[in-house]
Amino acid sequence: MKTKLKLAIVGLLVSSQIVSCSKYLELEPKSSFGPETIFGNLENARNAVYGAYQMLAGDHGYGNRINVFFPYDTDLMIGQRGNGDNGRRDIARYNLTPLNSEIQGPFYRLYGGIERANQCIKYIPQMDGYANGAEPVRSQIRRLHGEALTLRAQFYFDLVKLWGDVPAQWVPSSDVPDLFLPNMDRDSIYDQILADLELAAQLVPWRGELAGIGETINERLTKGSVKALRARIALFRGGYSLRIANRQMERGSNHIHYYQIAANECREIIQSGQHRLSPSYRGLWKDYLNAHALDPFGEVVFDIAMAGGNPGTDSKIGYFSGLRNQVLPLPSFFYSFAPHDTRRDVTIAPYTLNDNGSLTAAEISRMSDGKFRLDWITNPSFPFNHSVQFMGLNWPLIRYSDVLLMFAEAENEVNNGPTPAAVDAFEQVRKRAFLGNESEIGGTPTTKAGFFEAIVDERGFELSGESIRKYDLIRWNILGERIARSQAALTAMANREPPYDQYPTRMFYYPSTAGNDIDWATSFYEPAPSSSPAGTASVNWVNNRIYSVSDWPYYAEGFTPGKSELMPFPQAAIDANPKLKQNPGY
Repeated sequence: MKTKLKLAIVGLLVSSQIVSCSKYLELEPKSSFGPETIFGNLENARNAVYGAYQMLAGDHGYGNRINVFFPYDTDLMIGQRGNGDNGRRDIARYNLTPLNSEIQGPFYRLYGGIERANQCIKYIPQMDGYANGAEPVRSQIRRLHGEALTLRAQFYFDLVKLWGDVPAQWVPSSDVPDLFLPNMDRDSIYDQILADLELAAQLVPWRGELAGIGETINERLTKGSVKALRARIALFRGGYSLRIANRQMERGSNHIHYYQIAANECREIIQSGQHRLSPSYRGLWKDYLNAHALDPFGEVVFDIAMAGGNPGTDSKIGYFSGLRNQVLPLPSFFYSFAPHDTRRDVTIAPYTLNDNGSLTAAEISRMSDGKFRLDWITNPSFPFNHSVQFMGLNWPLIRYSDVLLMFAEAENEVNNGPTPAAVDAFEQVRKRAFLGNESEIGGTPTTKAGFFEAIVDERGFELSGESIRKYDLIRWNILGERIARSQAALTAMANREPPYDQYPTRMFYYPSTAGNDIDWATSFYEPAPSSSPAGTASVNWVNNRIYSVSDWPYYAEGFTPGKSELMPFPQAAIDANPKLKQNPGY
């Protein structure tokens, strides 16, 4: 079992609770100890940085809301069925208001993380040994500085991705005379954190340099994860986003420069040899991430440590996601996979889990996201029921397959078409997906436009369910277009229009025993037999129930171009700060 990162709550820094709705950047100190104590030695400074890491976890971080509630609906998956709850359903339906019950906690949580990181960024370079100390203490102190810079970049990236132009400060709140800060242009924030990450990459080690020192090497930031995050942010800086001034989607200035940054960073990761794809896509999820085990290949470039069995430091991954119909793949997404693409049956779980561990096949319109699922969770295992919410599953924030696809995308844009290196990176991902049937990956497009479309599709197949798709579609400025395409596909399926008229209206399967996968008795790609095969049960498949009143009419119903690409600022933040302008349309 993995050794969890210490999610140390450093009392003298800040608490995660807001003490004044008028100054949401000002956080209450929990101790009278000063920075000279907490940053007086390596161990205390390390705990301070761990306290910043901790703000990524929990219900208001990547333990639930940011990665499970916020990233839907997309063209591939939707949030929990239904609408009108002033909570997560309305987020998925794009029916948000500033009073939505789910958005305030993450907004404050991210700023709490920034405050903790700012403390570390200010005081760690002042420590004895930072500049001229003896090794290995000097390198360890400098590493902490690099981690704090990277964590702050991640917190700001999440804020900008969700809210656009946000208030930003780069020093502790105690150093800011006026905490009523206005919206800052997101490009300025992006440029600052890109510069911070360039420095951070010089301060942290590669993954391989940590081997043998008893550390869980993908739960702390390394050079690979810093560079991967810098590449991701550079693509967003060069991509489209909703601008407040004119309520238009516009691409960031000089986008080729930022795509070149992304290409360079990804190339260095690839050439380093520090990370590679796990041989099996299913094995990565079932044998490592769901098994609380270290991925030995380094495909998980960085994952967010979760532990503690509580809303502040643990995750509900596997509870709100996986087998509970909180996130549902669209039926059209199921059929967008090629038959031998091994990712389909990992990404989509076409069954429900019974208390005795047996499985019941699910209708095509009631399948669940499948990368985290209770029947795969081991080391330790958990009861096959809904009583356990916290299962200590880490969240994989960056994977090596994402690095390969970012590189391919950036190379294609910078060079006005795919280079041989871009094609190789793209095909590495596809060949792993078609393990055992590599000849079926199909031809790789050779034009810029064709290769870009292939990247759009491939990132969906590879990364869906990982809190990435919605934001990719936004930075490409095709979210509305892709939602409309999926709505049309669902209607075609319900009406049995080609090619869906050739698919079965029912699927037959043999009842499962505990510990076994569903054993399908009939094909997904041929009409259902006229009579039931002996010993089978059946479920509804491609028929008019797909677009029935109870299932799909609310899908992305409130999406409005020029509004829905950003969330509203929480009303409490608007009330607290007279200089904060609300996002357009709210």
